[in-house]
Amino acid sequence: MMPLTLAQAGEELIIRKVGGSQELRQHLGDMGIVPGGSVTVVSDTGGNVIVRIKESRIAISKEMAQKIMI
Repeated sequence: MMPLTLAQAGEELIIRKVGGSQELRQHLGDMGIVPGGSVTVVSDTGGNVIVRIKESRIAISKEMAQKIMI
């Protein structure tokens, strides 16, 4: 397993684990970032990581992306 921040743009990946506080896991889960789900990194710019979950694009901070293990 590795954090989402190390993924290459364009790769479709499976989320293995979501770490962090209960509040953070709930917030990410509400956006569709859950273990077993697929995620594609669109770009990694500045302090944010843009990911595609299903048909949506979501910007998350690098700190949040570090907690998502693929």
